[in-house]
Amino acid sequence: MPNLTANGSYADKTAVEAEFGEPYTNFMNFFAISGSTRKLSTNTAMLRALSHIAQPVHSISVFERIGDLPVFSPDLEMDPLPEPVQNFAEMIRQSDGLIISSPEYVRAIPGGLKNAIDWLVSRDEVINKPIALMHASHRGDDMLAQLRMVLTTVSSRFSDELFLRFDLMKKPPADIEAYLAQPENRLAAADFVSRFATYCGD
Repeated sequence: MPNLTANGSYADKTAVEAEFGEPYTNFMNFFAISGSTRKLSTNTAMLRALSHIAQPVHSISVFERIGDLPVFSPDLEMDPLPEPVQNFAEMIRQSDGLIISSPEYVRAIPGGLKNAIDWLVSRDEVINKPIALMHASHRGDDMLAQLRMVLTTVSSRFSDELFLRFDLMKKPPADIEAYLAQPENRLAAADFVSRFATYCGD
């Protein structure tokens, strides 16, 4: 599996082993999907902050280009796939597990995220892929219920128990980074990543 860089992609496992001074067998490459298309998305900012907390023990690649995927059509489900879809599916295939965080639009899954999932339904990238949810708001339970139902349908390894939620509504990205850096929140985030790594390794 190719290693990518930490600015939105995979870290080098050898760097982690150098940090620990011994082979590190539990290193995980996670792929975090933001369901928002906003440049200043709280969900994206939260996932970026999580990626910083996870290093160097694990790597989290944050995908914030959900709006780049073309509208799903069964007529396009043939080789070659549209390039953005092919790249998206390949990044999922290379990852050890998915972390998804999404806003709620009209009490439902936003169209961009549902479109991304639709592209994966008839493929094999997510069938056995471990998946866990995060959420950046005190609201959105209707959307979360729908998303859990969909993810349970497409993956045999969606974990309903692994879930981390922060109330970050209306906070700018810099404030979100600082909020997750607070000891209590950083500990909760690190524990979430650690538990997900254990789940992925089972």
